[in-house]
Amino acid sequence: MHFQRIPRLYWRDRLLKAKAMGLNTVATYVFWNAMEPKPGRWNFQGNNDLAAFIREAKAVGLYVIVRPGPYVCGEWDFGGLPAWLLAKPDIKIRSTDPAYLRPALNYVDKIAEIVKFHQITRGGNVILLQVENEFGSYGKDPAYLLALRDAWRAAGIDVPLTTADGASPKMLDGGSIPGCIVGLDPGANAADFAAAKKARPDVPAFCSEYYPGWLTHWGEPWARADTAHILRDLEWLIRNKKSWNLYVLHGGTNFGFYAGANMGEAYQPDVTSYDYDAPIREDGSLTPKYQAIRRLLARYSSTPPPNPPRPAFHMSLGEIAMQPVCSVFELLPEPVLSAQPKPMEQYGQNFGFILYRTTLKGQNGGKLILQDLHDYANVYLDGQYIGSLDRSKKVQAIILPKTDLAARQLDILVEGMGRVNYGPHMLDPKGITEQVTLDGTTLGDWQVFSLPMESEYIAALPEQCDRSPWNDQPGRFFKGELYMASLGDTYLDMSGWEKGVVWVNGINLGRYWNIGPQQRLYLPGAFMKKGRNEVVVFDLHKKGAGTIVGRETLD
Repeated sequence: MHFQRIPRLYWRDRLLKAKAMGLNTVATYVFWNAMEPKPGRWNFQGNNDLAAFIREAKAVGLYVIVRPGPYVCGEWDFGGLPAWLLAKPDIKIRSTDPAYLRPALNYVDKIAEIVKFHQITRGGNVILLQVENEFGSYGKDPAYLLALRDAWRAAGIDVPLTTADGASPKMLDGGSIPGCIVGLDPGANAADFAAAKKARPDVPAFCSEYYPGWLTHWGEPWARADTAHILRDLEWLIRNKKSWNLYVLHGGTNFGFYAGANMGEAYQPDVTSYDYDAPIREDGSLTPKYQAIRRLLARYSSTPPPNPPRPAFHMSLGEIAMQPVCSVFELLPEPVLSAQPKPMEQYGQNFGFILYRTTLKGQNGGKLILQDLHDYANVYLDGQYIGSLDRSKKVQAIILPKTDLAARQLDILVEGMGRVNYGPHMLDPKGITEQVTLDGTTLGDWQVFSLPMESEYIAALPEQCDRSPWNDQPGRFFKGELYMASLGDTYLDMSGWEKGVVWVNGINLGRYWNIGPQQRLYLPGAFMKKGRNEVVVFDLHKKGAGTIVGRETLD
């Protein structure tokens, strides 16, 4: 389970449920980009408090495996790497390129300073630390992996180190390194462990990721895994005395803009929920899969597991009355002038939306092409919405209607969705990444407005609409109030909306999109307070408010 995906107030509940299943250890990724949002600006508070999570695990009787990366994958934006690395277009990530390695080693020092005091060798509960993640699926660069291994040792990490790779000769050859335990993603049979033994005969091997569920992209059905197959594999591991780690026991949520993406034949952004069809659901509910694995483990244990905590209170809510507030075009910051549009990272922006504006002079409509759009865009001409472009559907061109006007204002509002977190296409900057052409002519002289939509920006939204012509166009904010007499978890049903983002009390719950499968966003009671709670929605397409109600479950 990933502590940064779980509201801090719920850490203990989730850890107790791991203990109650019969497990003795919890593994966690560490997401670098959440901890260093700007170069040199570190945040180890709140949900980023790794030390507090490790202490909480110790308090409930669990060991900890720390998997800090620097790269972790995890269906998390850019695999956990900070977006600001992409401000250097020629950077070679996950390599000895100094532009990458210097900040990566600085990150190693920062995390080691936290972890070293919690190692089992110093009376703590951290028993393993992983060096990088699935590097054999990415490349072959022993010098890079050895530099990380040596950095962890030099920084005071003396518990065993491990790697994690697929159980194939190529992946193990590229990802395993001398002196590090071999983790298998997954390892569930004799052939997998034989491959590890052949690659590194001098070190132990374990199953570092066994998948009781799977990830889901927007536009796909929810991924589901077969419990009977899972139980057979786990029983083989137990009988053959192999150590193993469930990826994941509990997934949590990609709050904010942190959901990642994959790149297959097309771009595949991940949904906000990281429910993962895991044994413990996104909201902490225990599934039949959890109970089945618990029964299996109990058969091989000399003592019965403790009882899990009582289920959290889940509530349904009546309709939340939402009202239009204003258009995003009424809340633009000062622009940056650019001869050509550049990705948001070049303007010091990590996440959110970005607006590109130029004036068409003497060009009377035609075919507009955004070369290599990342990732979704609304196009407006003279203040009128023309249509949308979508990287995931390979739609990056639109026809601009002709007119007799001598000069026309072109606005392109781009949503950066998840950065690719796995494979060879991880250099995935957001916004307009190449040139924009109109009937083959390259457009220049742009004004660029950064719209990261952070909490301060949301807090400054007006309380009511102005009479702006933009209020007749898509790209609007809506506000509502939720009054709570008591607190509990709920899911905001966004099926009455189209595509956008929701904030409650300034906390970004994540993206929704009517293409599904996810139509409901998890709202923990921990994010609310008794009395008045503010709900804000930004929708790329709705002109009028949709309905929002609270449901008890994700689906």
